[in-house]
Amino acid sequence: MTLVERLREKREDLRPMVRRFKRNKPAVLGLIIAICFLVVAIFAPHLAPYDYRVQDLERRMEVPSSDHPFGTDRFGRDIFSRVIVGTRTSVYIGFTATVMVVLLGAVIGIGAGFFGGSIESVLMRITDIFMSIPSMFLMIVFVAVFGPSLFNTIIVIGLTRWTGIARLARANTMAIRNEDFVEAGLATGASDLRIILRHVLPNIMAPIVVQASLFLGQAILTEAGLSYLGLGAQPPLPSWGNMVSDGQDYLTVAWWQATIPGAAIFFAVLAFNLFGDGVRDALDPKMKR
Repeated sequence: MTLVERLREKREDLRPMVRRFKRNKPAVLGLIIAICFLVVAIFAPHLAPYDYRVQDLERRMEVPSSDHPFGTDRFGRDIFSRVIVGTRTSVYIGFTATVMVVLLGAVIGIGAGFFGGSIESVLMRITDIFMSIPSMFLMIVFVAVFGPSLFNTIIVIGLTRWTGIARLARANTMAIRNEDFVEAGLATGASDLRIILRHVLPNIMAPIVVQASLFLGQAILTEAGLSYLGLGAQPPLPSWGNMVSDGQDYLTVAWWQATIPGAAIFFAVLAFNLFGDGVRDALDPKMKR
């Protein structure tokens, strides 16, 4: 089978999934909102009307107006510009942390499920240890030792949230480990890496993709929580979490400082969760008609 024929076959397999996804109106809405957040994150420097670092103490805590659609904060900084730049911060951390979680979890899960024996025992006991320790405790300890930064935020989310992907990948790998096409690959003398990349990984990608799409919202929410506690993005770089933290003391006199970035967190997490649910339903064989 040529490459063109393979691509055509893959496209034919995807069409029923796309149709099922399109019929899920909340998932489509979530995808649209998620795309809007992605566009804002990519073009944030061009969309922000003001420099997010510039302070104007004469215009502190101004109500939303034509000059400042989301008002200003206690330092006179434009909240609209800071929310836009904060979108880039939160989405960037969410996506990169999700990639790290998927890679780490898939490697450990596939390794445990494919090789079995002592390798599986060691890898799954490590997984059990990480699952038994509260993730927020690990995050706080890690940041306390290595200091808060964007890079450390990505690392700490990745190191504490990979266990679910690992167990999922292990279960699915074990389910197909004894299939005929895997046994045929072993009989022909193909290397373990080749069998994993060519036969195992493509057959377990669907549940991993679903889990990754659902985790995106969790990663953004986790980043917001860490930044709220002062353990994530550091000033003057805006993040939705540290913006909520900065504005919480002024809710009665300047509600927009915390409410607007809080609303951004809500809609971003909701959008990615709706999208993830739609992907799960589209890829679920039980949903086929």
